[in-house]
Amino acid sequence: MNFSDKPDRSATKAYKWEKYKGTDILPMWIADSEFRCAPPIIEALHKRVDDGLFGYTLPAHDTDALEAIVQWCKKRYNWTIEADWIVWTPGVVPAFNVAIKANCKAGDTVIVQSPNYPPLLAAPAINGMKRATVPTVELNGRWTLDFDALEEAAAAPNASLFIMCNPMNPVGSVMTKTELDRVAQICEKHNVTLCSDEIHCDLVLDDVPHLPAGAHSKLHDKSMTLMAASKTFNVAGLGTSFAIIPNADLRAKFVRSTRGIVPWVTVTGLTATNAAFRYCDDWHKAELAYLKENRDYLVEEINKISGLTAIAPEATFLLWVDASGLQVDDTQAWAESKGIGPSPGRDFGAPSFFRINFGCSRTYLEEAINLLKQA
Repeated sequence: MNFSDKPDRSATKAYKWEKYKGTDILPMWIADSEFRCAPPIIEALHKRVDDGLFGYTLPAHDTDALEAIVQWCKKRYNWTIEADWIVWTPGVVPAFNVAIKANCKAGDTVIVQSPNYPPLLAAPAINGMKRATVPTVELNGRWTLDFDALEEAAAAPNASLFIMCNPMNPVGSVMTKTELDRVAQICEKHNVTLCSDEIHCDLVLDDVPHLPAGAHSKLHDKSMTLMAASKTFNVAGLGTSFAIIPNADLRAKFVRSTRGIVPWVTVTGLTATNAAFRYCDDWHKAELAYLKENRDYLVEEINKISGLTAIAPEATFLLWVDASGLQVDDTQAWAESKGIGPSPGRDFGAPSFFRINFGCSRTYLEEAINLLKQA
């Protein structure tokens, strides 16, 4: 559990590092961490590989992985779910695109919050739908939704689906009960279905609870909750996530919309998810402690740099940095000229910002801060 390691990822063709290959720019962009998987996951994968057979495996037959999710939701969120509520998907991005296909018709409007990560912002147009964008606003030193704007968007006649990101990416806020109550009230009032992307829900760094959308009484029959082990346990490359859909009719529409398009999840992904949720509690606890220290260090140092400000995220390993004070035309070019490669704010709908990934060795963060402080 040495999270300070700096593994050489060049041989694995990691997307994060390939982007800046051959340059002196330190990659701090896409949301995967620099942490090697927990030993129980690696051991489980070795065992599965040693079996030597990788034929068709119907995910529904992997009852161990399904039960691991049921137990995880109960243990982490006190959420009692049924195994048949779970629909396996090869990622949350395919899942919220499927949610659009399942719940929207031609001419409908899909509501999203902004800033948001690029695939979510792009999803409505990809599926031929209109997009209504709800701003994220700063309130008392914390990012939250503009609920008046959400109410207005949901009231539009053709609004049918709200894709919510909670914990929010890139700002890192975790929705409170009051905030989730408001979302539920608005969705119920205007007959809008909720698709809640909760892929970062196991990366809450502060002493605040994560409240799954599907666990809310008013959202039980009108929501799809998307989760995965991928961000928390750094197994995104195994292409495995899941949707929890309590309502049978909503679940059936979702499943029908996957047919012939969405592939089964991988056998290695099922193996990793099962091991992550059953055997990695100590590793997970240590990861959260390390990430919290990284966050606190990075926020403090970023706020010392003239032209940059940041609010500490309650969750994720991502820091949303306001670079408007630099008064430069291109904040991404400015950061890259300093030698770091964050995620460009323009891709999230906020050109004056950038997003730094702090799921890495502290020494990388120290290097990044030194580079940013250079004249």
